Amino acid sequence: MLEMLSRFMPPEGIKIVLVLFLSFLLGLEREEHHAKQGYSSFGGVRTFPLIGLLGYTVARLAGPELILLAIGFAVVGAFLLVAYWHKIHTSQEAGVTTEISGLGAFLLGALVSHEQYWIAIALVVASLLMLELKTGLEGLARRLPSGEIITFTKFLLLAAVILPVVPNTNLTPFLINPFKTWLIVVAVSAISYASYILQKAAKEKGGGVLLAALLGGAYSSTATTIVMAKQSKKSCRAHRYSGAILLACGVMYVRMGVFIALFNPALAEAVAWRLLLVAAAGMAGGWAWARHCTGTPGQDPEASEAKNPLELKAAFIFAALFVVLLVATRFVAQSMGTGGLYALAMLVGVTDITPFVLGVTDAAGKATPMDTASAAILLAMASNNVVNGVYAFYLGDKRTGRMALGLLAALGALAALLAFVP
Repeated sequence: MLEMLSRFMPPEGIKIVLVLFLSFLLGLEREEHHAKQGYSSFGGVRTFPLIGLLGYTVARLAGPELILLAIGFAVVGAFLLVAYWHKIHTSQEAGVTTEISGLGAFLLGALVSHEQYWIAIALVVASLLMLELKTGLEGLARRLPSGEIITFTKFLLLAAVILPVVPNTNLTPFLINPFKTWLIVVAVSAISYASYILQKAAKEKGGGVLLAALLGGAYSSTATTIVMAKQSKKSCRAHRYSGAILLACGVMYVRMGVFIALFNPALAEAVAWRLLLVAAAGMAGGWAWARHCTGTPGQDPEASEAKNPLELKAAFIFAALFVVLLVATRFVAQSMGTGGLYALAMLVGVTDITPFVLGVTDAAGKATPMDTASAAILLAMASNNVVNGVYAFYLGDKRTGRMALGLLAALGALAALLAFVP
């Protein structure tokens, strides 16, 4: 677009037009805001373009030197400070948004002068979005629990502070890479946290048992099984809860498939069709079974609050488990062969299988053959299905527990059978 305009206008003329247009948009938004609020204040469709042109002119005169530009910025800031002082003494409006937008208009003029067009346009678009979404953003701040801000800060600590400083090199004879280990922790935390947020949103909007099972399976099929089993004692819907448990355990295959694809695409390609087949059987079967409600009609008990997955202690424990199971996997594969790895896969089903699956994923194609890794992953998932069925049997009401154990045993048998299909 700028190239087309250059045929009819000199380069500096194009810059002036762009500054006028962008600062006019800011002034127009402020003008409309003042009109809606029913009071007059500093800045509008004339003042903002003038400030933008002033920033452009000062930056043009200053050239590469920033001292003159800084002085101009300080002078404009002083005028805006006077305008703000007048506003708080003459009206009940005490916000400083308009004055900050004025400083932004000055800076966008300087950016355009230095040919930083993309940055100038992006800043104006972001500013307009934040100004127009004031009501929604303020409502979000009131609805968002203070603990969620700390939670997101923890995720930034995991992903943006710790991860970049972790050494990216293989250590020990077992080829343990600290950076890759922590990257796995970040990926698992991110997916679990996304599911956690969706669970909370679904609960606030009255999401049903099946939706809770779908989202819970993406978070933790074992935790969802335990919650659903306990809730089944408060309801007479054995089909509904046993089907929901099967649905959650079916989603677990999709979740693990995503992790495998992120860290070993070749292994994902080898095991994908089997994971998808078991996932489809679990999800479709669970949905159909849950829809066959024969119990007494009534309202389902309120879902329990999902546990926040972004705890630093949990992250470090997961990293430690991953390293331990990675070492155990490679040691067993080297010293005890394929049979030992399969036995280990069956044993880890009683715990969180994610570290084991990701450990096998990391070793696949290097210390472990692809077909052996695929079979071990499916056996671990099959074992975990059966263990979840046992949890449901002992923690749920008798009818729900029997149904869930039978359904999950069948799903686990399918996964175990497919583990040895080429």
